[in-house]
This record gives sequence, C-alpha cells and structure tokens, in this order.
Amino acid sequence: MTENPAQKYDLLVLGGGVAGCVLAARLSEDPARSVCLVEAGRDHGPRDAGWPAGLLDARSLPREEVWERHAPVHRVRARVIGGSSCVNGCWNTWGTSADHAQWERAGGPAWSAAAMERHRKAAVRQMGLRAVPDGELSAWSRAALTAAGELGYGEVDMGAPGGPGYGTPLLNAVDGLRWNAAFGYLDPARSRPNLTLLGDTAVHRLDVRGGRVHGVRAERDGARLTLTADTYVVACGTFGSPALLLRSGLGPAAHLREAGVRPEVDLPGVGANLTDQPGVFVPLAPTDGLNAALADKEARGELYGNRVLIRAASPYAPDGAWDLHILANAGPPLYGRLPPGRYEAGLSSFLMKPASRGRVRLRSADLADPLDIDPGFFTDPGGQDLAAVRAGLGIVEDLARSAALSPLVRPLEERPSELSDELVRARAGTYWHPVGTCAMGPADDPGAVVDGAGRVRGVSNLRVADASVLPTVPAANTQFPVLATAELLAEAVLRD
Repeated sequence: MTENPAQKYDLLVLGGGVAGCVLAARLSEDPARSVCLVEAGRDHGPRDAGWPAGLLDARSLPREEVWERHAPVHRVRARVIGGSSCVNGCWNTWGTSADHAQWERAGGPAWSAAAMERHRKAAVRQMGLRAVPDGELSAWSRAALTAAGELGYGEVDMGAPGGPGYGTPLLNAVDGLRWNAAFGYLDPARSRPNLTLLGDTAVHRLDVRGGRVHGVRAERDGARLTLTADTYVVACGTFGSPALLLRSGLGPAAHLREAGVRPEVDLPGVGANLTDQPGVFVPLAPTDGLNAALADKEARGELYGNRVLIRAASPYAPDGAWDLHILANAGPPLYGRLPPGRYEAGLSSFLMKPASRGRVRLRSADLADPLDIDPGFFTDPGGQDLAAVRAGLGIVEDLARSAALSPLVRPLEERPSELSDELVRARAGTYWHPVGTCAMGPADDPGAVVDGAGRVRGVSNLRVADASVLPTVPAANTQFPVLATAELLAEAVLRD
C-alpha cells in the first residue's frame, strides 16, 4: 500500500530495483515491522495497472525510464520500480564455484555455494524463471547450439552450478512479456498494511551524525521531506549506492572534500573496485536464406535476438570454471536500423571475470549532477583482460567457420583474434553487469565497505544490500545472483 510518508518506519529500503524489490517483499513478511521502499523512478503499480508497453516487451531493451538518456552504454541504469529487470534482456545465469570461494573469503560461510543454494532456488520460484521454449529458438540459435557441439562443448544447465558448456539461459519472460522483479516480488506484497511504496521520490543524502543515520533527506513532487527509520538499507545499485554514501559523507575523505562534502566516516572503498564485463561483438553478414528465416520468425512474433550462449574458459580461468560468455545474436540491430527483411547477425566474446577495476566518484554533492563513472575496461597492468577476450575471439572464429553456422553468413573478412589492442579497446562494449563499489570484506580489509551481512563500517544502523557489495563479479549475468544476494541479505537483516 502507499501512505502519507510522514511516519517513522522500522526499515527504510532506499532503491526499488531488483534488490530493493526482494528486500521490501521479504522484510515486510513480518507484520510487526513497518517497511518503506523508496524509489526515484515511477511505480507503475501492479501488473494489471497498465504498465508501458515498452517495459513489458521482452524482445527489446527499453531506454526510456533511465537516469541518463543518450549516455555512453556503460552508464545505463534504470529509474523505475523493478530497476534493471525492466530494461534488460531477461537472462538469468549462474556463476562458478570459484565465485563463491571469493565471496566466502570476503563475507563468511553464508556466501558459500552450498549456503546460497536455497537462495538461488527461492529466486527461481519467486520470479518464475523458466527454460527457453523451443519455439523461441531461431534458425541462427539452433545452428549455434549445433556449432558449439561441433567445437566439443557439452550441454549444461545455465541456471545452476556446473562447468563450461553450451545451453540456454533461464528467462524471466513469458510469451514475450518481461516478468520483472516488481511483478515477481512486490505484487504479492502490495496489499500488506505494513508496507509503504514511495515512487518518484529521489533520495539526496543520509543525515549521518555520531556513527548513526538520523534520517533521509529526499524530494517528492517538488517538495523536500525527511524520512526516518530504525534501520536504513541502501539498494540503489552499483552506481547509485556508492553515490548516496558519498553524498552523505561516507567515503574517501579527500575525495569528499573535493566534492564539497564533509566527511563523516573515512571509507576508502566507497566507489572503488567497480567491475564490469567488457566484450567485443563480431558482425557477420546474413545470407538471404537467414534473413528470410528471421523475417518469418519475426512475422510470427517469435524472433528474439539471442537465446543461446557458450560458457568457455580462457587460459586464465580456474580449473573446471569459465571466464567467457560467447553469444550468438541474430535479429533487429541493437543500435540503428536496417531495411525491412534484413537483420544483424554476429558473435560476441564477453569477459566474465576481468582483472581490471574502475571507479564511481562525485562531480559535486548535487544529485542532479551526473556521476563520474570510469568502467576501467582493459586497465589491468598485465594485459590479462585483453588476452582473455582475444581467446574468446578465437572461439568466435571457430564458430563462424563451423559446419552449422557458416552456411548462414558470409565468410569472415578478418581474424578477430588478431585485432590490435587498440581495436579491441575501440570495439569493446559492455554486458551491463557492474558490481563491487561497496564491496564486502573481512575486518582487516581496508577497502571493504560492508561486512558479510551488509553492515556499513562505522555506521551502526546502515546497510547496503545490492550488487555493489559483491567484491568480484560472478561469471554470469548478474540479475540472478543479485536476486539471491538480496534474499540472503534480507534474511540477515531480519536475523539481527
């Protein structure tokens, strides 16, 4: 329900994206606790309230309800209840045991693969994650699966622990309808009298004094307001969460002074350790036959640009794990336009476990001022990230020449694996999976911002509970791991 936001709450959840929807739903299951979810973007209401068609179409990547229009692609972040689950590709994949080993070292045994298994299963149930229907596989997708087998890969379950191989992701989409986290988690909770949902409410900063948060300074319908709670849970995402902490005086003291913010707690790790997954798309020219097959699929409303992938290992991947996603795309171009009946096809090499790190900083303390975001792609001193992506481009070459795919496209005019470092950098895009800017870590880690339960160092009643707490990016699309992360951290809040 939505109420007058004048009262004090037991729990304030700041940010209504994927993690925020999970947190609000799980924390409000206890009727004795009052919970308020605050989101800067619109709350379009329950599923049957008339959501914009663009946000519901699982065949597209809508870019209307975002923080910055026409910004570089690595800066895209949703501004709407449901967050990135309203604008992404509806893919859900799981990472490696090596991911969990890294997280367990940082956050304790609750982050082990075995301990997180029940949270993984809870996310599958609540979001209704499902396998790709056979009818959604295009001629290109089917050929890509066959080609992966030609290269010696075996079929694997992309939504569960395992090893390298090929397969299809789990989807939060049904017959073209994007089933976002607001539908999966918030809709069953909306009628609870102890849950307040505040859309169109931008949080400027936390009022931090004496090692505690004493309130949230926000703006709604042009009016300033203060919200108070016993416990504050930040879930503004990998860019938004560090920005809110920084505006509130929590972060590297020298940077805060430069931005005109009085330091309250010197936390060097806030905004540091930004990790995202870069990759290179190799375009391939479809034959007339492939264009015709894709046009027929589109006419029947069944054309999806990508429904298959390969989990592959570069020479830098741990034994039994993978550090590459090889994607096979064919459909309308992601950017620009083509004449009717003609489509874009290609193969991509995405690096899932980069060594490079970027950062998020403030330009000023003003919420309206765009953030200073540097993804740091290919900045690792040893050049490992470039070499790993290039190894994936070698797999791309093999796929393009396979017996299954080669009849559908024109031959490659270059060898992508031999691109210069400068061309790899110039052609690199992002998988849109940033993490790590409020990373968890043990007490002796000077760069850690939170502990394994999301508690912020130096502030007794403040937590962070979203992708920003993950110290390393999983070898997966991050929506699914973030759903499980939010399940885990909601439980930690209730336990305390």
